[in-house]
Amino acid sequence: MTPHHEKHTHHQAFDAEPRGRRQARELHMLRRDLEMRAAVLAGLRPGLTNGDFLLSWKVPTDAVQFVRKAAVLLQDTARAGLSTRVFDGGLGVSIFRDKSTRTRYSFRAACNMLGLATEELDESTSQIAHGETVRETAAMVGFYTEVLGIRDDMFLGEGHAYMKECAASLEEAHVEGALIGRPAVINLQCDLDHPTQAFADLCHLDTVFQGDLTGKKLVMSWASSPSYGKPLSVPQGVVALLSRFGMELVLAHPEGYELEEEPLAAAESFARESGGSFRVTHSMEEAFQGAHVVYPKSWAPAWVMRERTKLLRGGETAKLKELEQQALAQNAKHRDWECTSRKMALTHGGNALYMHCLPADVSGVSCESGEVSREVFEKARLDTYREASYKPFVIAAMILATRFADPAAELQRIIKHARPRRGL
Repeated sequence: MTPHHEKHTHHQAFDAEPRGRRQARELHMLRRDLEMRAAVLAGLRPGLTNGDFLLSWKVPTDAVQFVRKAAVLLQDTARAGLSTRVFDGGLGVSIFRDKSTRTRYSFRAACNMLGLATEELDESTSQIAHGETVRETAAMVGFYTEVLGIRDDMFLGEGHAYMKECAASLEEAHVEGALIGRPAVINLQCDLDHPTQAFADLCHLDTVFQGDLTGKKLVMSWASSPSYGKPLSVPQGVVALLSRFGMELVLAHPEGYELEEEPLAAAESFARESGGSFRVTHSMEEAFQGAHVVYPKSWAPAWVMRERTKLLRGGETAKLKELEQQALAQNAKHRDWECTSRKMALTHGGNALYMHCLPADVSGVSCESGEVSREVFEKARLDTYREASYKPFVIAAMILATRFADPAAELQRIIKHARPRRGL
């Protein structure tokens, strides 16, 4: 046997460890790390037990911090191959009154990972088509239900009101004994806010900047689009949530594309409290200067969305068509509000993090002229997928926060007793 062979054989013998024992040891170490991270959340009291998660700017600070940290912890637990089931039965019911890909399947994934079966209410095949009221529908879907997720973002002035009406009906039905429990209502996007998206954005930023967002400049910018009726909820949710963390927030849009006052007032207040800043500019180039993060996303002017709601509800199709043409003509005046390589060169180090809730209007791909150039988007495409990947875990964290009096303790219990998700 050659010296080289003897050395190699000795090395193999020294490192030898039964595969099962090594896997058990690694799993134990991983579980201990997850348990220690979960223990850090022990002092947080979200205060949402048997309540709802509707507008992020009205949610207590402890609830914000719990969802922020628990979502990443749940993702890491799932990535480790461990089960995160906490319910032994029950339903997660969703109502989507607008199209959805990411949020629809994120809600289903969140419910499943916690042990809930899922059901989506199709209003066209329910008794709603025969005149059933919101109050009655909400109570009827509440049987054995833990959470009701709702998307209703089409009509400004109505989506959030619809969610509140559903929540009130569930509360009444439970108090009066018609329901065995009081399901939580989770906002999967309304006319005012998109909290599951904003929290996914927050988790992504935490990962990129290692949890330190203080002083980072983020630009939430309007961008050109070939469509006119995009909701206000994403930009409003982003500035209202991220203003809590000491960031330098800039809202950029052409004149005439103003947002609703309530979330902007919340952003100003949170920015002052956190030591950050919040301002509005009407220049995309000026906003991009030195930015660490850019979020170019189209939205319709608030006045257009209000008028659109009025005309749609009134059945005034001719006037609605006139409004659409007017809004598209206004958009066409601002086609230079596109996120291009030239604008990205203005950012911090010429390499700002590009973010988007998806799907983006990509020039030369999904449209002729849109929010972002093909070159910029392709460079950031996989990062936007990572950004979106937090959403199932954000929703799961919101469910925990609304279903348990001490969700941090429940999260610790899940991790301590978690078994492998696959196999025995």
